Amino acid sequence: MKRLLSLSLLLVSPLLFAQQNMKKMPQNGTPKSGFRSEFLGDLDDVQKKILDLAKAVPAEKYSWHPAEGVRSVSEVYMHIAGGNYFLATFLGVKPPEDMPQDLEKITDKKEVLAALQKSFDHVRTIMKNTSDADLEKPVKLFGHDTTQRGVFVTMLNHMHEHLGQSIAYARMNGVVPPWSK
Repeated sequence: MKRLLSLSLLLVSPLLFAQQNMKKMPQNGTPKSGFRSEFLGDLDDVQKKILDLAKAVPAEKYSWHPAEGVRSVSEVYMHIAGGNYFLATFLGVKPPEDMPQDLEKITDKKEVLAALQKSFDHVRTIMKNTSDADLEKPVKLFGHDTTQRGVFVTMLNHMHEHLGQSIAYARMNGVVPPWSK
């Protein structure tokens, strides 16, 4: 009887261990803790703000720019999308083949929103397919030594920088960011 109980525990223990580990990793493959989890949480937040603000800005304001030679509203949003694709190349990930050659020429609000969404999905997929060990791999970013983690941090910094710019543009046009109402 003791042997049967011991054998049962030996057989069940790996299943219990696996079940505990599954609690740390949701069904969709998104980690619950660590850098990848924090990155994806921040990405969700900045993506929502950028898209919500882009939706709140009237289509006729997409060609507005604060001064000559400065990006328009649509150009800023498309610069964010382009940055998402460009920075991913430092991780060895090519942009999708169907990506337009000059994203900043896209000015139609619906097309801008779709392109932004697609670029965020691209970044999210890359992160979900990057292991914790891969994050430590060395990378050259603009001639400087960093890691893949550093590239991901740069991606978020770039998004947040241009979210701030977009907030200023929106407010100059009488649009209040939806999350601050």
